[in-house]
Amino acid sequence: MSKPAIAVENLGKKYNLRHQSGQQGLRHVMESALLAPFQWARKKPAPQELDPAKLSVEEFWALKDVSFSIDAGEVVGIIGRNGAGKSTLLKILSRITEPTQGRVRINGRVASLLEVGTGFHAELTGRENIYLNGTILGMTRREIKSKFDEIIAFAEVEKFLDTPVKHYSSGMYVRLAFAVAAHLEPEILIVDEVLAVGDTQFQKKCLGKMQDVSQREGRTVLFVSHNMAAVSTLTNRVILLKGGQVAYTGPSREGINLYMDTGSDSNSVYIGKPGRKDPRLTRAEIFCSEATKTHDSGKPWSAKFEIHSPVPVPNACFSFQIVNEFESPVLHLCAYDSYFSICKEAGITEVRCEIPQLDLNVGTYHLRVVLSEPPGGWNYEILDHICPFEVVALHKTTRFGWQPNACSYLTTGNWSVK
Repeated sequence: MSKPAIAVENLGKKYNLRHQSGQQGLRHVMESALLAPFQWARKKPAPQELDPAKLSVEEFWALKDVSFSIDAGEVVGIIGRNGAGKSTLLKILSRITEPTQGRVRINGRVASLLEVGTGFHAELTGRENIYLNGTILGMTRREIKSKFDEIIAFAEVEKFLDTPVKHYSSGMYVRLAFAVAAHLEPEILIVDEVLAVGDTQFQKKCLGKMQDVSQREGRTVLFVSHNMAAVSTLTNRVILLKGGQVAYTGPSREGINLYMDTGSDSNSVYIGKPGRKDPRLTRAEIFCSEATKTHDSGKPWSAKFEIHSPVPVPNACFSFQIVNEFESPVLHLCAYDSYFSICKEAGITEVRCEIPQLDLNVGTYHLRVVLSEPPGGWNYEILDHICPFEVVALHKTTRFGWQPNACSYLTTGNWSVK
């Protein structure tokens, strides 16, 4: 029986957070200086602000009792809300950070792409960094040279090859970094959210490359992303982290559904006005063919949303887009007119939208949701990359290759509220 590519046993990482009792934050200091500048200038620091003995220390476990194994050739997604421990785990697997407890066994060379600026020397040129990274991976100069042309062609930075990478844009930097990591034949490839820096076409190119290195070349890939559509497309298994611990490990579809159910706001951007109790989306769910997350084009499709409003907001506007894998919206539906009130009463409002026949090309899609004032007003909340689903077949009533070239805007539709 072959050894797993990665074996993690009872892994833990602890940080000590130091707090200064009686110390004011920057915002409070600035407020004091602006409101009473002369008093602030004459004020002397309190004794406890200068006494290191007054520091209090709090233990924070970024990871706790994490165990799992990944076989060679597997493509595994690591998902979870911000602060769940994903980045800490990847840094330990990449040997950037040492664990506090537990152990990690890795069989094979690891190439990591964690964040812009990691792994490259800013003063060296693109050419020099390619050879430097290959050497770090244990490759000979001849091996690196045999892959050199493929790396340059993939990254599309030939004109800037002999320019120090400190002069590269973030997009150029990521393209070259990914090309180096993917082409220099590591047995294990670790990729974090850094791909979000690249343009849509490059992201698609990277996903295709990761599929190639896993399926054709048998290499192991760990992929971390908040883009559930990409995770669903690329991986067969996911590890869901919650509060620094493994909450689920298993098939991707079930893991993604659990992630969405336990934290649908993990990809949200909250833009509530100061001092206001704004409504928020607390749950989003789609219903496709046979209540799965796949859809046969031309068949019925529906979505259900729960909105919590602490106070009545009778003029709230709710809309969502169906977005394809190129980040282009193909359908926009809006629930707002003078007769349709979303949050007219405080509490939970259930909003449902039904489409009798949804025609889409085969591919991967997700929802982008906006909860706002009337069109053109304040956005209470924006969520992206939620409720991913796949169109797996064209229905017999669907014309082959049909898909809207731009958004179809529907101000009213088959909406219901209760």
